[in-house]
Amino acid sequence: MKQGLLTDRQKEVLRYRKTGLTQQQVADIIGTSKANVCTIEKAAYENIERAKETLEFLYTLDSDHLCTIKAGTDLFDASSMIFEEAEKCGIKVKYNTIELINLIHDSNPGRFRARYVREDVEVYINKEGDLFFG
Repeated sequence: MKQGLLTDRQKEVLRYRKTGLTQQQVADIIGTSKANVCTIEKAAYENIERAKETLEFLYTLDSDHLCTIKAGTDLFDASSMIFEEAEKCGIKVKYNTIELINLIHDSNPGRFRARYVREDVEVYINKEGDLFFG
């Protein structure tokens, strides 16, 4: 039965893969082919990505684009840039520097390597000082 954007089978495959099992091992356990496990896993990740994009749209609906953090930027410099841009807009950011760095990083850990941005990150802010990252 499908609840949310993932089928029960997709959830099952992702759970097994999360434990470190190979696609072949998962296929043996659930009684299907490795190719089918690959297809199920790929579809699950595509659904997850679509969900992320939908949530990003929702969160940024009542927000304004604040700035773009360019690839190669140190997260400490990024946080300073965000505070400066928000101040120009007359909005107080709800977070201190450490909270902000963690928020940026946790928004999409794959975009970062250690303290550095690996790909551009769009920053949005609402009137209450909440930040969203695209």
